[in-house]
Amino acid sequence: MNQPPDITELQALPLAELMRQALATKLARRGASFSLCSIINAKSGRCSEDCRFCAQSAHYQTEAPVYPLQGKAQILTAAREAQKIGASRFSLVTSGRGLASDDLAQVLEIIRAIRKEVGISVCASLGILSESELRQLKEAGLSRYHHNLETSREFFPQVCTTHSFADRVATIKAAQAAGLSVCSGGIFGLGESEADRLSMAMSLVECEIDSVPINILIPLSGTPCAGLPPLAIAEILRAIALYRLILPQAAIRLAAGRESALADFLSSAFMGGADGMMIGGYLTQRGRSPEADLQFSEDIRQLWSI
Repeated sequence: MNQPPDITELQALPLAELMRQALATKLARRGASFSLCSIINAKSGRCSEDCRFCAQSAHYQTEAPVYPLQGKAQILTAAREAQKIGASRFSLVTSGRGLASDDLAQVLEIIRAIRKEVGISVCASLGILSESELRQLKEAGLSRYHHNLETSREFFPQVCTTHSFADRVATIKAAQAAGLSVCSGGIFGLGESEADRLSMAMSLVECEIDSVPINILIPLSGTPCAGLPPLAIAEILRAIALYRLILPQAAIRLAAGRESALADFLSSAFMGGADGMMIGGYLTQRGRSPEADLQFSEDIRQLWSI
């Protein structure tokens, strides 16, 4: 594992220089790759966990939809649509601490069907699972498991009390032991400090994560995070650039909140280290149209080549 850069020196850099170095690092270490992925909210609502940002938690009164695990035909249709709009990966996401045995059996069948009938790479975000369960997913055709750290080890108790940061790390390690790639990142704007964001980045280095989704808080009505003030655009861009320099070989994927938080400065994030996006909407929120995101990704590739 490569030695991470001196974070104190990076923090002292002006934003423009930090972004310049981040883009240079991205192009040198990852070339002009720009990855697109898509998710389906395959099971929604009534989650037992109390993550303060989440509209699907049963602890809060929100307008998030509630439904059981969707059927195979419905998910196959979504997988085909994801492939059609340009996603190279399709992820099944379920609410809840983990999966009941009957849901796991159904998910295994769905993964096999997607790999056979659609062919797109399949990822999943199914909560806290054992290594045995993760091995079953791998054998069914799953290539990557998604399990966010969400925030720093230090700040995590302010975000969730029904499970721990250590529980999340243990699930990541179990997925890796099962032979799966792991996608893990978090949410900026939960009330954390820059030190917390950097601490999370270092935890991702320690966990040897090669795909890092960055969400920017959408303060949803009914959740404890509803009244949190938005991060300044400069603060978000600094964080993205720092993540690129700390994790030079990882895919840095912008996900929920990128449109509302960055607005006209979205392209700046990709000129400062980011190189992937989630398209087709998020768990309970809609994003931009796939056509707009596809055109955007082509425009960024052209800027990178100049």
